[in-house]
Amino acid sequence: MKRIHVVAAVIVNRDQQQIFISRRADHLHQGGFWEFPGGKVETGESAKSALARELFEELDIHVEAAEPYMQVEHDYPDKQVFLDIWQVNRFAGTAHGKEGQECRWVGLQELLTEKPERLFHFPAANQPILEQLAKTGISA
Repeated sequence: MKRIHVVAAVIVNRDQQQIFISRRADHLHQGGFWEFPGGKVETGESAKSALARELFEELDIHVEAAEPYMQVEHDYPDKQVFLDIWQVNRFAGTAHGKEGQECRWVGLQELLTEKPERLFHFPAANQPILEQLAKTGISA
């Protein structure tokens, strides 16, 4: 099974200690779960270019400053993914669900809560990102 290269963005608002997340459409793989926005890297495309393209297509924003955050490999029963995660520190535009997906800014503590009534359920491949955010918080 070929591993799919995907970029994902941890989009931060340091002033409010918030991160932007979106909900996957029900018909997609891992549909209904919340995620860090992004998408597939096309053949011959750099991860940073894919990040800029995907965030414009999905959220209508132009990335102005982003840096590598972490990388994760995860095997689902039906798919293998390589997540290339970037922290987006600055962008132009107002982030919104351009494709009709539900999106929101979420406080870091609300995002990381471990309570059974947790509001935001993420795919298994995103768990290392949440763990890293719990360790480091929103950094410069």
